[in-house]
Formats: sequence, C-alpha cells, structure tokens
Amino acid sequence: MHIALAVILFANALFNIVAWPQFLRRVAKDPRTRDDAGSATAFLRVHVVLVVIALALAAASLIGGVVLLAAG
Repeated sequence: MHIALAVILFANALFNIVAWPQFLRRVAKDPRTRDDAGSATAFLRVHVVLVVIALALAAASLIGGVVLLAAG
C-alpha cells in the first residue's frame, strides 16, 4: 500500500514539474501579461502564484513519496 501511494505522489510531482512551467511560458507570451508601460498585470501575477503553489505541492508530494518509501 505504501508503494502504491508513493507512486501516486511521485506521479503528481512529475506532472506538476512538467506541466506548470510550460503553462507559465505560454502565459508569459500572452499580451495580457504586461500593460502599456511594460509592468506586470494582475493576470501575470495570478498565474505566477498558481505556478508557485503547484510547484510547492510538487515538492511536498515528492517529499511525501520519499518518506512513504522509507517507512515502507
């Protein structure tokens, strides 16, 4: 059971590490990310926060998977 749960946590971490930075690269190319003066807009800031949270969850999943493997 521990191994199965660890695999799920590793899969979650891998998905977040692969998918979210790609998403942020696409968002950064969107014209809504900068205003006329070149400053970051709320659109960009919200998406950066989403990516940071997703990567923090990926790190937590990775740590949780390692702990489960060590305990099992």
